[in-house]
Amino acid sequence: MAEYHTPEHHSPIRTPRQLVIVVVLAFAVPIVLIVMLTHLVTGGADTSKSNPGMSDEAIAKRLKPVGEVAVDPGQPGPASAAPVAVAAASVPGMPAPAAAKADAGKGKSVFDAACTACHTAGVAGAPKAGDKAAWAPRLKAGMEALYTSSLKGKNAMPPKGGNLSLADADVKAAVDYMAGLVK
Repeated sequence: MAEYHTPEHHSPIRTPRQLVIVVVLAFAVPIVLIVMLTHLVTGGADTSKSNPGMSDEAIAKRLKPVGEVAVDPGQPGPASAAPVAVAAASVPGMPAPAAAKADAGKGKSVFDAACTACHTAGVAGAPKAGDKAAWAPRLKAGMEALYTSSLKGKNAMPPKGGNLSLADADVKAAVDYMAGLVK
């Protein structure tokens, strides 16, 4: 029988120089391909210069808030903005002191901001502003009792009408305003 001779497997890299060239190309070729691919995808240009949608003005317009808060200068500011002195409780039938008359504007603004939600419609048994029959027994108890129930809360009414940031003097001014509506 005849013997078959099989050739040995030979590598195409036969010298150290060829090995160095293959290693360098193994790193360089993928990097070059990646750079070329990104250049192709991005169009090869600076997108902020060529695309009008990417200009600074267009970006600022897209990021602009949808709405803005407009403050009416005619409305009263926060309740704690300016402290107001409230006159001592007046006796029914007696004329109000001058300081109480000066606070009538503050009392109305506090009423409009915090009290009107319940005392205009009579929510949860709240006496309606200006209803003499509903306010008569409360006024008979005295202003101090009204101040106490409005500051600490009574029945369904929370302390300070639910606005705990109000100063005690502001709440008393609102009570004086509502009491003045039925006198």
